[in-house]
Amino acid sequence: MRPDAVSRSALEPEQVGRKVRLREVGIRDRRVLMGFDRDMAREATPLLGGGHRHWASHRSGSSGDDIHFGIETVRGRMLVGSVCTIGADPVTGRFGYGIGIAPRHQRCGYATDAITVLLAHMFGQRGFRKCEVSVYGGNLASLSLHGGLGFREEGRLRDTEVVRGEIKYLVRMGITAEEFAARPVGSLAGLGGRGQHRRPRRGKHWRTPAAISG
Repeated sequence: MRPDAVSRSALEPEQVGRKVRLREVGIRDRRVLMGFDRDMAREATPLLGGGHRHWASHRSGSSGDDIHFGIETVRGRMLVGSVCTIGADPVTGRFGYGIGIAPRHQRCGYATDAITVLLAHMFGQRGFRKCEVSVYGGNLASLSLHGGLGFREEGRLRDTEVVRGEIKYLVRMGITAEEFAARPVGSLAGLGGRGQHRRPRRGKHWRTPAAISG
């Protein structure tokens, strides 16, 4: 069955996660997104999914059935990143994506929540059947995040790029609509801020509970 054709920026009310919502990228977002790209380049922030540059993705425009959304916090309505689909093919029902969270907003669980909302939209509303991403083998945080979301490793592709004397390789990962729907309720608890491949760190939005006296 061919996925339904819908507006690239149309999201139903239920497309809101626990921490973020996906919304259309507006003209006023230009300066913020460009700033995110500068921050990520300066800090050499690893990219999740298929790779992503916020403003470059928006400026190039969505091709075919691809979509591009801003990632906004539910509380405060603050723009913290953006996400876009890559190579969405209604015929095969497959798609990939790229996502970026501004460095100052990372380790708050926003990426995990945004990916979950996007997958729910693509599988549940647009009728796609499989999502595929490629992650560099050294990006342990991204590998951990995708593994926690239910993605399975499907192969490794050796890259020709050599960095610091080591040859990079890409890990191909995928998840089907059926696998996504079959995830246990609450399976995402604890994801996003503390991946299994990294030491626990406190996100910038983390607050120490006040001591209870009595």
